[in-house]
Amino acid sequence: MSDRSHVTPAPEGEYFEEGRFAGLSLLCGGIGIVFLILSFVGAFISPVQFSFSWLFAFIFFFTLCAGCLFWTIVHHVVDAEWSVVIRRQLENIAWIGIPALAVLFLLPLWFVRKDLYRWMDIPVGIDPSLDAKRGYLNWQFFLIRAIFFFVALAAVAYFLRRFSVRQDRDGNPQFTIWMRQAAFIGLPVFALCLTFGAFDWLMSLNWRWFSTMWGPYIFAGTAGSSMSLLVLVTTALKRAGYLKVVTLEHYHIMGKWMLAFSVFWAYIGFSQYMLYWYANIPEETQWFIVRNTESWNVLNWILVIGRFFVPFAILLLRSVKKQPLVLSCIAGWVVCMQLLDMYIIVLPALHGTGVHLSVLDFLPLIGMGGTLTFLYLWIIGKTSMFPVRDPRLIESLRLTN
Repeated sequence: MSDRSHVTPAPEGEYFEEGRFAGLSLLCGGIGIVFLILSFVGAFISPVQFSFSWLFAFIFFFTLCAGCLFWTIVHHVVDAEWSVVIRRQLENIAWIGIPALAVLFLLPLWFVRKDLYRWMDIPVGIDPSLDAKRGYLNWQFFLIRAIFFFVALAAVAYFLRRFSVRQDRDGNPQFTIWMRQAAFIGLPVFALCLTFGAFDWLMSLNWRWFSTMWGPYIFAGTAGSSMSLLVLVTTALKRAGYLKVVTLEHYHIMGKWMLAFSVFWAYIGFSQYMLYWYANIPEETQWFIVRNTESWNVLNWILVIGRFFVPFAILLLRSVKKQPLVLSCIAGWVVCMQLLDMYIIVLPALHGTGVHLSVLDFLPLIGMGGTLTFLYLWIIGKTSMFPVRDPRLIESLRLTN
């Protein structure tokens, strides 16, 4: 790789001007605080609705941040070259997002746990199916697992970003080796935490239902939506005058990954639905019956068409993937579909008879979004916006596909 370094000189680092966007940062922080406070006020008015709305907002942002960690891990595991110039944004989102979401989830959990997870309030001997699962479904073990998931994911994100930033200072290639070693450890850790986190926080809303494909389904949405988020963040930074090193070739590959995970999401979702519906076992089909009746069915059809058929048809076109603004519109659409997907997963556990929109569905969403945006704008100015001394930077700049 280094033998071509004299042909294409490595660019100087780009640094985010915090003062230029101080107003935006304060606005996002203010919005985040105000809406989080309003959310907690709503918790006293309607504690059950607050519990589900809070979980909905949390799991949406968690899938985006965890997905950014996944793409960082994959970059190092496969020794990718194309993603070097956009890797720092993945590192920033994962490192700042996961610890913040850990606080936003764990602090209210003590107060909302029995409203969300009704199995915590059912005595032994009432439900035989729950009694058979109490070795796993109990409050103490649930809390220990949640803390472990957040600590493990945050640790992986921290070390990957720390080694990357330290390499910016002296260009020591040893950091590349350490990042790859950390990524090999982080890959099974990520799979374990995302899968069992999906079991604990989402599947256990209905303790009688289970799916062996639940982990891959949540992962498919996580990977696709986080790549879409990366497209949106990259485009926003380029329009602000940054990330000049990102070319149409990089957009092309990001678009191909968006297409791939749109197909994968549809494959996993259809396989889960088809197999369970065909078997027609009440314990397995109840989850789908609720979401196939009343107004939930309308949202289901919107999700199927909007999450798969629309992006699939558009992203098949090569030209679209090399038009940043058009690709960004599709990316924004995919992120919205991820939001709808999480809504359909969480809220029917509360409103099983149909959609009942509440203002509390939006307050935590805006509050967490504003807070995370403020933290991102704070951390992005601490380092160069791309790894300036990564050994594979030249190959990333010379990318063609």
